[in-house]
Amino acid sequence: MTKAQIVAHILPMPAQDRRILIAALALLAVLAVLPLMASALVVDKLTYLFILIMFAAMWNLLAGYAGLVSVGQQAFIGLGGYAMVRMVEAGLPPFPAIFLGALAAGVVAWIMSWFVLRMKAGEFAIATWVIAEAIRSMVSFDPLIQGETGTSITALNAYAPEMRRLTIYLLSLVTMTLMIWGAWALLHGRTGAQAQAIRDDEEAAESVGITTFAVKQRIYVLASIGCAVAGTLWLASAITFQPRTSFGVQWSVFMLFMVLVGGIGTFIGPILGALLFFALQEIFGDFGAWYMAGVGIVAILFALYLPNGIVGLWLNKGRAEPLSMRKLLSQDR
Repeated sequence: MTKAQIVAHILPMPAQDRRILIAALALLAVLAVLPLMASALVVDKLTYLFILIMFAAMWNLLAGYAGLVSVGQQAFIGLGGYAMVRMVEAGLPPFPAIFLGALAAGVVAWIMSWFVLRMKAGEFAIATWVIAEAIRSMVSFDPLIQGETGTSITALNAYAPEMRRLTIYLLSLVTMTLMIWGAWALLHGRTGAQAQAIRDDEEAAESVGITTFAVKQRIYVLASIGCAVAGTLWLASAITFQPRTSFGVQWSVFMLFMVLVGGIGTFIGPILGALLFFALQEIFGDFGAWYMAGVGIVAILFALYLPNGIVGLWLNKGRAEPLSMRKLLSQDR
């Protein structure tokens, strides 16, 4: 069967998925105008939620679809923030520095990819964490950063608090939307199919002509830039850059939790996981150390009873996966 014949047999998007997309567009329209009516606290919390969704979507792209389980993505969150701090210090306006800082982190990710992507699964996971810690230590030696004391992006104080809050909110909303759409387009294309083949069996993927290193490198760099953008947006809202916070392993723990609880290797799962994680933070956030205990208990319960996450629960009822990356073909009779 030729490629044209296969394309002709691909079924159109299911009605369930069309309804989800229409609802998502309506929700985005509401979110775009919400700051006109909501309080500053609500705007700040929604901004943080958008950032969590970006983290989850990028880690799922990396681990769920390409099989690259990293516990060192905080390296790019911190690097993006550090590059932003340095660019603002050099005279660049802070808002362009949000994205230019993320691109700088992407350059570092491209350089790192030539080394870490040649490692096997366990080695890759450990190496990413060790490299993140090494970069954090080197950044701490910069006199501008003042060790673990950190520094503040005082240039952001030149903007009125309401204007700054609204700008960061809208930038986060637009970036999250573009990131999710970009991941959707990528995964529905050739790269997405190749990445999933590599995840399932890398040797088999190589045997059918897939250049596995190039595909993994593309996914790794894009996911790293995505994490860096989310990190710089978070820094813009927090203003203060501290190496121990920006390079903290908690970011990778958050990503892993959101993706595994939502459903790794599914498109909508990480978004649901981010919503659940955000809700847990709101519920348990005032309980200090009990907050992490609550998150841990939820993680254990999911590991024991729902290993495939929230989406897995939906699938166990015999229903189709929402927004699946799989293409359904019609049968010739």
